[in-house]
Amino acid sequence: MREPLRNALGPHLTQANKLTAAALERAERLAAESGERLEVVLTRLGFIAETDLVSALADLLDLPIAGGNDFPSTPILEGRLNPAFLRQAQVIPLADRADGVAIALVDPWNAGAVDAVQFAVGKPVLRHVMRPADFEAAYDRLYGDGKSQISQIADSADDRGDDSTSDDIDRLKDVASEAPVIRLVNLLIGRAVEARASDIHIEPMDGELRVRYRIDGVLHPVEAPPQRLAAAVISRVKIMAKLNIAERRLAQDGRIRLAVRGKDIDFRISTTPTIHGESVVLRILDRGSLTLDLTALGFEDDVLALFRDVVNRPHGILLVTGPTGSGKTTTLYASLLELNTPDRKILTIEDPVEYQLKGINQVQVKTQIGLTFATALQSFLRQDPDIMMVGEIRNLETAQIAVQAALTGHLVLSTLHTNDAPSAVTRLLDMGVEDYLLTSTINGVAAQRLVRTLCAHCRAPYQPMADLVARLHLHKIAGTDCVVLHRAVGCDQCGGTGFLGRKAIVEVMAMTDTLRQLVLSRAEAGRIRRAAIEAGMQTMQTHGMRKALAGQTTIEEVLRVTREV
Repeated sequence: MREPLRNALGPHLTQANKLTAAALERAERLAAESGERLEVVLTRLGFIAETDLVSALADLLDLPIAGGNDFPSTPILEGRLNPAFLRQAQVIPLADRADGVAIALVDPWNAGAVDAVQFAVGKPVLRHVMRPADFEAAYDRLYGDGKSQISQIADSADDRGDDSTSDDIDRLKDVASEAPVIRLVNLLIGRAVEARASDIHIEPMDGELRVRYRIDGVLHPVEAPPQRLAAAVISRVKIMAKLNIAERRLAQDGRIRLAVRGKDIDFRISTTPTIHGESVVLRILDRGSLTLDLTALGFEDDVLALFRDVVNRPHGILLVTGPTGSGKTTTLYASLLELNTPDRKILTIEDPVEYQLKGINQVQVKTQIGLTFATALQSFLRQDPDIMMVGEIRNLETAQIAVQAALTGHLVLSTLHTNDAPSAVTRLLDMGVEDYLLTSTINGVAAQRLVRTLCAHCRAPYQPMADLVARLHLHKIAGTDCVVLHRAVGCDQCGGTGFLGRKAIVEVMAMTDTLRQLVLSRAEAGRIRRAAIEAGMQTMQTHGMRKALAGQTTIEEVLRVTREV
C-alpha cells in the first residue's frame, strides 16, 4: 500500500503547482541513478522547499505535522530507544500515551523504523511527519550529550587547520575540503536561512571565532565553531565562492548559489583582511522570500498614491534614498515590476545584480574592464530604452548622464545615500549638478527606513504615559485622545525576539514650484524640508508613528531608525 502512495508523491506535487513536470522528471531520473529517495533529491536540488514537501507528505498520507511545541522538553522512552538508532532512522519520540507512542519521522515511509519502535515499546505507533531541520534541532537538544551539533562536528574535525597564519595553502585547502568543515559551514548557512537572516558575519577575534546573523536588521550572536577551525571555515567559504584562498591581504568578492532547506538561494560573499584574520560576510539573497509588492513592503494608501504618481510620469528622475540596508533596491525593483509592460523597454545597471527580474534587461557593473554606472548609462541611451534604473548615483559623471537621459525623454530611477528626501537635492548640488537642471528633471524623492514588525502572536497592548503622547504628538496622529501602543514580548513563532519581518516607513517629496524655487536659490536642506512638510509631505517618523499606533511596530523601533533624521 505504501509503494503506490510513494509513487503518487510526484504527481501530487505537480497537481498542487509545487513542482513542474520537467523538474519532477529530472528528479526521478537522478533518484533512480543515485538510489536516493525522491524527496531527498527534490530538496537537495532546490526544486521544492522542505515546508512544502512536508505539507504534501502530510496531505498525501493523512498524517499530522510535528514542529515547534510538539517536540518534548526531555527525551521520551529514554533507555528503551537507542539515540544512535534515532539518529540513523531520523526519528523523534513525541509522547508515550495509553493508546500508543507518537513519533515524528523525516521519512514517513520508513516501515523498518516504525516496526522497530513498535517492537521496543510494545505499543502501537502513531506517525507524524517532520522537516529534516526540525529533526536536527530536536535531536541536538534531546540527545546531544550536553554538546551542540556544532561542537560534535568540530570534535571530529582535523586539527591541521588551526594555524590561521599558515602559508601552507595546500594543507588548508585539504582541511577545508574535509567532511566536518563542510558540514560546519553548511550547518551555519542552513541555520541562518532557517532564522530568516539577511547576512552571516564570520569574524575572527582575539582567541575566538565570532559568528553573527543579521535578522530583521539587527545582529544576533550565535554559536560558532572553535577558533582553531577559523582558517578552515573561512577557506571553505572562499572555495565555495571560487575566491583565491591564498590571497589574504586584499578584499575579495564572490557569489555562491546553493539549495538550502529545499530553497534555491544566492549568496553574495565579501571578505576583508583584519588584524586577526579575514572577516567574511555572506549576504543571503532568498528569491523565494522576496516580496516585490509596494503595499506588502509597507506603503499605505496615501503614501502609495503619491509615490505611484511620481513613478508613472513619462520622463524625469525618481530617487530613493536611505542608508545601506534600508530597502532602497527592493523598492525600485517593485516599482520596475509595476512599470514593466510589453510596450516598454527597461534597462538597469547594478552593482551587483541582486535579483533577476523577468522581462527586464539587467547589467552588472564590472569596473575592472571599465563598465561603470556612468559608461553603462551612456551606452543605454543608444539602446532606445523607455526606463532606466541606475543602482546608485555615486559621482558627478553618473549624475550628469542621468540628468541628460531625463532631459531627452527617459524615466530614470536611482538611489542615493542621504538621511532624508530633501537632503537628496542638496547632495546633487554639492556633487556639482546645475540647479536649473535639477529643477527640470527631478520628479520626486522617496526616503525610507525599515522597521521591525511586531509578532502578531505575542504582541501586548499598553497605554503610554501622557508625557510621551504629548511629546510625540501621538494624539494628533491617532486622531483621538485614547492612544494604545504595543510592545514586543517574544514567543516560539518569532524566536523569542517579539518581532517577525520588516516593513518600510517612507517619506515622499514630490517636486512643486515652491520647492523648485528653493532649489534654484540653493536653499539649505532644512528649509526645503519645512516647505515640503507645509506642502503636505508626511515625514518618515510620522509614517512610523502611524504604524506603531496600528500595532505593526513599536515606538522604540521607529525612534531607533529615524533618530538621525
